[in-house]
Amino acid sequence: MKFLLDFFPIILFFVAYKVWGIYTATAVAIIATVLQIGYLRYKTGRVEPMQWVSLGVIVLFGGATLLAHDENFIKWKPTVLYWLMGGALLVGQLFFKKNLLKSLMGAQMQLPEAAWRTMNWSWTGFFAVMGVLNLWVAYNFDTDTWVNFKLFGGMGLMMVFVLAQAVYLSRHMKEAGGDDAALPGADAQQTQDRQP
Repeated sequence: MKFLLDFFPIILFFVAYKVWGIYTATAVAIIATVLQIGYLRYKTGRVEPMQWVSLGVIVLFGGATLLAHDENFIKWKPTVLYWLMGGALLVGQLFFKKNLLKSLMGAQMQLPEAAWRTMNWSWTGFFAVMGVLNLWVAYNFDTDTWVNFKLFGGMGLMMVFVLAQAVYLSRHMKEAGGDDAALPGADAQQTQDRQP
């Protein structure tokens, strides 16, 4: 359900593009993202910071696409979003010595610090590469190819990357579980570590 909700605007954008073209699809993506955020706010009472950023980026670049009647703006939107997410991870790690992935997911899984760092850097690199790849497709192929890549290529690469991460993390979660079990008071320490 969460997976479908996350990709709801992209799927609607794709369908609208195939039926009505890029400008209608852009308007549909803006509306779908607003509805997505509204639903999350109503259902869960909170919206993640990156979801607010995503809303801002689609409204800004989608709005520019419609106002200027120039599809290049919407083609930049995925790249800007990828680079903002990767940049946030990079800045958090380098300048604030804070692993944002650990802050977001530390309550769900226990990992050694080295594994958290590796995961943070790998996501930073993935977002950087995806941003470049999006622009390469956008400016070397026609709009139809770019829209297909946005849905199938972007989602496909994301799923492959997530699966590769899961394989890597599965080893470390077992190790972390074993280490924690051997340490008295580990649960209390982990609770302290997770607090701001």
